[in-house]
Amino acid sequence: MTGREQRTVRALEKYLAKRTDLARYPLVTGNLEGVEHTVVIPVLAEGGRIEATLESLAANDVQQLAQTLIIVVVNNRKEPHTPGEYIADNAKTLEYLETLRGADSPLRLAYIDASTPENEFEEKEGVGTARKIGMDWAVHILLENGALRGGIHCLDGDTLVDPNYLETLADHYSHENAPAAVIPFAHPYTGRPQEVAAIVCYEIFLRYHVLGLRYAGSPYAFHTVGSAMSCPVEAYCAVSGMNKRRAGEDFYFLEKLAKARGVVSLEGTTVRPSPRSSWRVPFGTGQRVRRYIEGGQDEYLLYHPSSYEILRDWLRLIREDSGRNGELLTQDAARIERELGRFLKQEGFELAWDRIRGQAANAASRHAQFHRWFDGFRSIKLIHHLRDNGFPLMGMSEALFDLMEGVGEDTARWRGVNLRDDLEVQKEILGRLREVDS
Repeated sequence: MTGREQRTVRALEKYLAKRTDLARYPLVTGNLEGVEHTVVIPVLAEGGRIEATLESLAANDVQQLAQTLIIVVVNNRKEPHTPGEYIADNAKTLEYLETLRGADSPLRLAYIDASTPENEFEEKEGVGTARKIGMDWAVHILLENGALRGGIHCLDGDTLVDPNYLETLADHYSHENAPAAVIPFAHPYTGRPQEVAAIVCYEIFLRYHVLGLRYAGSPYAFHTVGSAMSCPVEAYCAVSGMNKRRAGEDFYFLEKLAKARGVVSLEGTTVRPSPRSSWRVPFGTGQRVRRYIEGGQDEYLLYHPSSYEILRDWLRLIREDSGRNGELLTQDAARIERELGRFLKQEGFELAWDRIRGQAANAASRHAQFHRWFDGFRSIKLIHHLRDNGFPLMGMSEALFDLMEGVGEDTARWRGVNLRDDLEVQKEILGRLREVDS
């Protein structure tokens, strides 16, 4: 074993000793010999959908399936925090998983019962806790098998994958120092017409924002979709594992990975999350679809494209700095936009920057430390500050076309179309945004 491998083993052992409680939620499984990768799937009331998810996984390469353990975490909180019919649905899922484990299936399947009485989550726990339980078990298994380059992949119980999903991820982690990855995603246009309209609108919003971050030159210009993320086991432990948030767990997890080990956008395969509405988390895809359907709020509004221009100019100012102190940089930022200067004052930039200058050995280190401070969360805080102070949300048609043209896209054929009234054109534009993302 090399010195690096020994350090990795010690890091994984330390993580398991300090940050996990595997005995609390036992893993129901069979022989784990030869497992080199894992797929963790939290499940809450996914009867009828988890079956389709597992079937799509089963269509993957037989050799990859033999090396991959699928860990399903069936979870819920007690009533009334989880409706009784959803708990009953979970009970059926547990029965199905036990039957499938004993069947002639190409899947290497394991499951965790966080649903039945005495096993339920606490009131404030949710999908983050479910992911963490499964991913912690993945660390234990990969360590036991010496799979120190093993990947921990995240799906949801209503998400379909391509037949080359496992092979693409295995190839990614076959390279030394492979970073975490976000996998291309595309919501299917299924369900009632209003649900299709809702998910198209929401996915345009998601891709518009990431396009804006990419235009600005942000290192956080990647999607944070829980069912489309993956990381090497070493990186998982290096960032202290998954958080326990009931929503947004994917955003904060990927942000930590980006700071510690880097995140890349993978190519060559696609996951397809469900477009249906949901009450299960406080925000995210399901809630946005439900909000669209229920009405009462204009969903065809996007962040002002000038917000991304301001962010671009700010990040460029940092890249081109000549070692000036925080006060001078804040003054320069205020010349870009007065509200940018105000925001930096509120965030304590001057003190933070001067501390970074004092600690960094060179410009590259200084910029790396800056981006750990001015991260994805602060980027969205700036955009929200600008939204509330002179750069209000803008109609989808104008905002989207302005930003797309800013990155060199030709939008002439769509100019003049009121997107909120033309779903087919929305789909056409979304198709182009998906291509730009890939």
